[in-house]
Amino acid sequence: MKDTKTGYRAISKFLIGSPYKIRPVADIVRRLPYPEAVSILENMPHKGAELISKTVKSAASNALSGNKKLDEDMLYVREIYIDEGPRLKRIWFRGRGRADMQLKRMCHITVVIDETSGAVKKEKTTKVGTSRASSKKAAK
Repeated sequence: MKDTKTGYRAISKFLIGSPYKIRPVADIVRRLPYPEAVSILENMPHKGAELISKTVKSAASNALSGNKKLDEDMLYVREIYIDEGPRLKRIWFRGRGRADMQLKRMCHITVVIDETSGAVKKEKTTKVGTSRASSKKAAK
């Protein structure tokens, strides 16, 4: 069977960061327009936001280099998922001659960016301070 998925993909592998901590950041930007997703990620204080931002920008770069008709405003984050990677196991020396295992978790980030279906236009907002009643009178 042929794979009919569309979109432009970017995968970042073996990133040191727990997938449990990075997944909530991914949930925030899933299905958002590309410019909005990037601005949200750049203003978040989480380490996962920086890792996801790099992958989202890479997927957008793949989309823009592969199709010259696309514009950044036409893209949105269609899929984003965080998979577990291998764990680095380190010895953590404790008191009284004991030792514990310290796990440094890794993750793989996959982002799929696609173009929006149809032109999405922003609605015009009324000026601040004008009420709906006065704008209705002006329309008449």
